Amino acid sequence: MPDKPDAPLLSKQDFQKLSRFRYQLRCFLRQSEDICRQHGLTSLQYQLLLHLRGFEGREWATVGELAERLQSKHHAAVMLVDRCAQLELIERRTGRDDGRRIEIHLLPRGAQLAEKIATQHQPELQHLDQALDLPGLS
Repeated sequence: MPDKPDAPLLSKQDFQKLSRFRYQLRCFLRQSEDICRQHGLTSLQYQLLLHLRGFEGREWATVGELAERLQSKHHAAVMLVDRCAQLELIERRTGRDDGRRIEIHLLPRGAQLAEKIATQHQPELQHLDQALDLPGLS
């Protein structure tokens, strides 16, 4: 006979909070997908541009760093970089300090799209911030 815990590990309130969080997050993501589609991009393409624009300390990132930010496999990030390069949103450059490293840089069109799409995300981001009452989201 399996062990029965004396008390549930999570309360009803814990499940309600998690449900509310996942619902609000899904609403934000759906809205984001719609905004990206209006600009001819997929959500992942936008996220790549966003991470490049928002990369801390410099104006470029490596494919490995982008894969980490996107929580994807390296080869999937390579394919995404290839597609965005074909769309002339980004470009690969040989590393300035290390010629073996490839830097991924935003091109002007990619920077403009990132700016437009991020601006359109602000109302929904503020709504998410208020709905979740989490400091520092917006």
